[in-house]
Amino acid sequence: MRKYETIFILHPSLDEEAVKANVEKFKGVIENGGGVVDNVDAWGKRKLAYEINKIGEGTYTLINFSAGPELPKELDRVFRITDTVIRHIIVKDEK
Repeated sequence: MRKYETIFILHPSLDEEAVKANVEKFKGVIENGGGVVDNVDAWGKRKLAYEINKIGEGTYTLINFSAGPELPKELDRVFRITDTVIRHIIVKDEK
């Protein structure tokens, strides 16, 4: 199992319940795919460095997890089909 981290930005119009539901959905993808969630860090609403589709801010969340090499592909697919995700990135943690 390798260590990964993902940061994703959710649409700012979502309320706290919807943000929590999305975070739980992504944690479920990781855990159901055989991964282990190590840490979830909610950064809250922040201003974006540049506008994306005329949106100037978003709700940031960082998740550290351990998983096999196939799980990040599935997580990326789920991020891409989720309409509330503005941007996301998944990187292998080299620590």
